[in-house]
Amino acid sequence: MSAWSHGEAQSWADAMSFALAQHYGRWTVGWRWSHDEGDFDGGPVGNWCCPRDSITTPEETLTRVEAALREWREWLEYLAGWFEAYPLDLSDIESQRILWERSARNLILQVVDRTGCGSGWHGHCRQVQTWFLDHWGVAPEMARGLVDEAIGGRFHSWTGPDTVVVDDVAEQLALSLQPADGRGRADAPAQDHLQRWLAVRESVPWHEIPDSSTDGPVVPLRDGAMEDIRAFDGAITPARAKGLLSALELLRADAARGARLDFTLLSSWQQYVLDTPRPPQFRNAPAFAKRSRERYGIGPDTRARFDACLAGSASDAGRPLGLTARAARACLDVCFFHPFDDGNARSAFLTLVFVLAREGVALDGVGLLRRISFEADAPQDPLILVRYINIHLAETRRRAVDSRTAPSTC
Repeated sequence: MSAWSHGEAQSWADAMSFALAQHYGRWTVGWRWSHDEGDFDGGPVGNWCCPRDSITTPEETLTRVEAALREWREWLEYLAGWFEAYPLDLSDIESQRILWERSARNLILQVVDRTGCGSGWHGHCRQVQTWFLDHWGVAPEMARGLVDEAIGGRFHSWTGPDTVVVDDVAEQLALSLQPADGRGRADAPAQDHLQRWLAVRESVPWHEIPDSSTDGPVVPLRDGAMEDIRAFDGAITPARAKGLLSALELLRADAARGARLDFTLLSSWQQYVLDTPRPPQFRNAPAFAKRSRERYGIGPDTRARFDACLAGSASDAGRPLGLTARAARACLDVCFFHPFDDGNARSAFLTLVFVLAREGVALDGVGLLRRISFEADAPQDPLILVRYINIHLAETRRRAVDSRTAPSTC
């Protein structure tokens, strides 16, 4: 049965999808998007599940196909009518944000009701929200980025979203919209902030930046990275802090053995950061950050270029570069290559800690390194980050020395 389901039956269902699209149009391709764990889980269709369960006799099977196709069409028509019931104008966004927010909230609830919040339902929720923005003039690529950032991994399979989460997602989406997000910009080449970063990276005088790590290894009085994770990330969720602490322990073991920094190593830490069953893969589509103000492109050589940049974090006797400059550069590489679908800021922070730790340097405070956002095309930002690392490092060294030279009170 399993072999038949994944072989002959699957081929028949694919052929039916092709035939329907050829005859009626591309809109038909969603007819198999069933509830829960069907052919394509998390969809709005209840009349079709999968070849194994839905293909029986020719008559019964064709009846199910027709019913599923009608159900999908009715849902599309319902959404189109619903979109039209909320006429919105992107050019007048400031006076209409409350309407955009209410519309986004209602759409989430519509998808929740239609899909039943089974496996993968949030994928269709993203799609519907993107359709809605596109319908009212937001460029499709921009719409996808805005929706992904607003949802931010807060919807989960088999779980209905809390009212507070729904309200917050809708609010974030409405607040992120700008008049310039419209289709009028779609004809112009999309800005690639990864390329902007690579240009800035080449222009920064890294070898001229003062380096406060020249006095050798630093053993702090307290573990600044660990304490910051417990306080800052623990206040967000205990699970987030637990994952980061596990990743921190692993990276320090990797640093002690002098591991080579590359995407594979980052991914082994990121598995703990995101609590995934296996190390996450390198992204396969453009990424967005800062409420979609920055877009990071993707090409066939993006991962290889990323690994080449990270390789520069190691000490090079032939062309020496200060440790704090190398740590800052690697941190910003992770920020602007944006290799993961989520958690890139945390990955960038861990990268900075690793580069320092590999050469025996740790900090007793990291507040300046995690409370500021950097821009991909700002030439001064790398210098600012290096300065912040140097400040923390100098203070860590001073306090460590003071503790050793303080007079005894005994």
